[in-house]
Amino acid sequence: MRLFVALDLSDAVRAKIAKFCEMLRAEFPSVRWTRIEGIHVTLKFIGEVPEESVARIEDALSAVRSDAPVEMNFRGAGFFPDERRPRVFWIRIDATPNLAEIGAQIETRLEPLGVVREMREFKPHLTLARISESRGIEKLRAALRRNGPADFGAVRTNEMYLYRSELGRGGAKYTKLKTFIFAKMP
Repeated sequence: MRLFVALDLSDAVRAKIAKFCEMLRAEFPSVRWTRIEGIHVTLKFIGEVPEESVARIEDALSAVRSDAPVEMNFRGAGFFPDERRPRVFWIRIDATPNLAEIGAQIETRLEPLGVVREMREFKPHLTLARISESRGIEKLRAALRRNGPADFGAVRTNEMYLYRSELGRGGAKYTKLKTFIFAKMP
């Protein structure tokens, strides 16, 4: 079973991102665009685990806590690893510090279960597309410059989810397995 932990977007933020992507798809159809309904803020990609491990993972995640909900603003777009050699096209997330703290707690709680700790710095983002060739990337850059810095709105949440990811034709299918409340909503 392929698993990951993530936060969801509001319908309003998702709708703004969908409109933005639709405009760009026409100008840059050669990239693999993410299905808008599947976009989420990944906190931890767990990977393949045996089904009998799921209950232990759920127990570990249920202990994650924060003093406050996470607040995220979705603004601007960019490329990983950089604009000269783009592989991923993404939206930046400006978040309260507790988002990274929650991510660190998840790493700490899952590592004893054999889930490999992520060594890269946590950089919250939304993946919009994967780029296999940079041919025509200048058209995408020009469209971004023309349309100015994008602001997709904000989300405030106290919930994270354990998702199952099933790969198939037409992309991955995501199923929520469990909801975890990590903070009280005032």
